[in-house]
Amino acid sequence: MERKAVFNYFTIPELILWILSVLSIVLSFCFFGGGNYLTLIASVIGVTSLIFNAKGNPTGPVLGVVFSVLYGIISFTFSYYGEMITYLGMTAPMAIVTLIVWLKNPYNGSRSEVTVNKLRRKESVLIFILTAVVTVAFYFILKAFNTANIIPSTISVSTSFLAVYLTFRRSEYFALAYAANDVVLIVMWIMATVEKLMYLSVVVCFMAFLANDIYGYISWRRMYRRQNAAVS
Repeated sequence: MERKAVFNYFTIPELILWILSVLSIVLSFCFFGGGNYLTLIASVIGVTSLIFNAKGNPTGPVLGVVFSVLYGIISFTFSYYGEMITYLGMTAPMAIVTLIVWLKNPYNGSRSEVTVNKLRRKESVLIFILTAVVTVAFYFILKAFNTANIIPSTISVSTSFLAVYLTFRRSEYFALAYAANDVVLIVMWIMATVEKLMYLSVVVCFMAFLANDIYGYISWRRMYRRQNAAVS
């Protein structure tokens, strides 16, 4: 996508949100990052993927795969094995599946916007049953790995599973699930920051993610109404 096309594609509020997110991440890295450039690179890639996700653009899942791998490595450095397993074993593979699904379901034939899907009530119930099973199973798995801060780590796995499932199913509620996951991760990395100040940059990263995921939900609600209005 050319520079002029990018500026035409995103609205001014979206560009402002992205610029402020990147600035907050870069500044926090400069003051507290401790020279961990992997954290900086992962954070910028992650927040960029979210602005594309908010538009229903398949570029989002592509960047999401890269972020998942980098974040899995970062999580390993603080013994957050639940995060490492979740992002390397679930989020990254599901981002690839999501990319394929989004490309197969373009809106009006345009690869730059996916068709928003409305989940049926039965599937909604199934999602929460699966999430409950995953939560219980991963609690014991993480306990076996002596995972740091096991309760928030387990909740993070639950919200991550819910988020990746809803993203794959093209539901606007995926952004809310990711927002819930962001809140959990902010708490987790604040705990890590108490021990190592360098992780404060990760806290700022997920605060930026939270703002972008909230916007993502708003954007997808607009997309859903617009797409359905066009059909009717």
